[in-house]
Amino acid sequence: MENLLIVDDNPDIRQQLKWGLGEQYEILLAGDVPQGLAIFKKQQPRVVILDLGLPPHENSSVEGFRCLAEMLDHNPTAKIIMLTGNSERENALQAIQMGAYDFYPKPPILNELKVILGRAFHLANIEEQNRALQRSLELKSTVAGGIIGQCAEMQTVYTTIKKVASSDVPIMITGESGTGKELVARAIQEASLRKSGPFIPINCGAIPENLLESEFFGHEKGAFTGAHATVQGKLQYAHKGTLFLDEIGELPVNLQVKLLRFLQEGTIQRVGGREDIQVDTRTICATNVDILKAINEGKFREDLYYRIGVITIDLPPLRERGDDILLLAHYYLRLFNDEHKKRVRRFGAAALSFLKCYEWPGNVRELRNRVQRAVIMSDSSAIEPADLGCNNNQLQQPEPSKDIISLKEARDKAEREVISAAIERQHGNILKAAEELEISRPTLYDLMKKHNFIDGNRKAEAGLGES
Repeated sequence: MENLLIVDDNPDIRQQLKWGLGEQYEILLAGDVPQGLAIFKKQQPRVVILDLGLPPHENSSVEGFRCLAEMLDHNPTAKIIMLTGNSERENALQAIQMGAYDFYPKPPILNELKVILGRAFHLANIEEQNRALQRSLELKSTVAGGIIGQCAEMQTVYTTIKKVASSDVPIMITGESGTGKELVARAIQEASLRKSGPFIPINCGAIPENLLESEFFGHEKGAFTGAHATVQGKLQYAHKGTLFLDEIGELPVNLQVKLLRFLQEGTIQRVGGREDIQVDTRTICATNVDILKAINEGKFREDLYYRIGVITIDLPPLRERGDDILLLAHYYLRLFNDEHKKRVRRFGAAALSFLKCYEWPGNVRELRNRVQRAVIMSDSSAIEPADLGCNNNQLQQPEPSKDIISLKEARDKAEREVISAAIERQHGNILKAAEELEISRPTLYDLMKKHNFIDGNRKAEAGLGES
């Protein structure tokens, strides 16, 4: 059974909660802050019920806040439910901002509290599974270049990286913008025999066409107006390393011819030069356009495509990666908490719903930017949709489930089950059943009428004894 720590200075409340929750949880009891903290640090319960008013300051929230802060400092993932009086609502809200999971008014109603506890333990389990996956993936990061993901498609990517890294075969990486194509290219470089060499990226779509040739091959002094000195090109800088040509689909056709010649012969000539320069580099290309369509439209050379695409690695869009979305979100939450010295501990329920339902047109790059924004903008311990830059139109409301019941229905169901079990144990003896339930016989009759055990006029026909 899961450990549940209850910290309350009222022995009656402690015993009531122990009696009511003892069948579901291993109950740990404490009456003050030192005792509560000692048990918390030793037993490591994932969920705590904590009273705000604790000795020696029972009439204020000082000790409750101190205990909450120390517990969360020791274990930021703990789910702490604050017990509060009606006059302590503002303090309870402050506790939520400090990182408490929820608050509940005194005196506690067991059936309602059980629902809150069930949600808290469920969330704690999910978060622990996510952390386990993160630790597992971080162990693999030396092979996968720090790429995070555990879906089947990403596992295929990891396997391909391992297989192709040791050779110099040209690689084509395809995928939508923001899916991490350059990360994959760097991962291949890091796992290859060229890892000590340079990694030279060129974005073919970001350089003006009239400058591309000089950027690729370099130029001799006096080759054109403004060429005051000989300049080495990016291809030559990639000697003994890896050349990464991003957005290769944007490369002008006339330059595609010169790139093909370089790939075939391994030599370049600077603009304005006549000397062949030997360059030993591995080429990895990436694109977010449909290359085959570009070939049919005459925008991309077919012979170049077959030269650069010996092996193709296709990166899936983030919206198709399932639980990887939350895995990445929690990874970036930790990353940016450290970077910006913040204490944002979790995503709120609505934020988690947004993360799962949003289409992510900008893919991993967009997710990273939104989580960074959220960490910076959040004023509490939990990220909400507004912190992620989400508007109301982007919040997808789930379809109502037939399995969801109201709190009143849950309480009625629990009452019916408890009453039925007591009557059965006492073989229909109402007096003894009432004594077992610690209520009066008239109260039990009223509850039986409420739940249609009898209709009030037919007690004798119900076969129930009263003695």
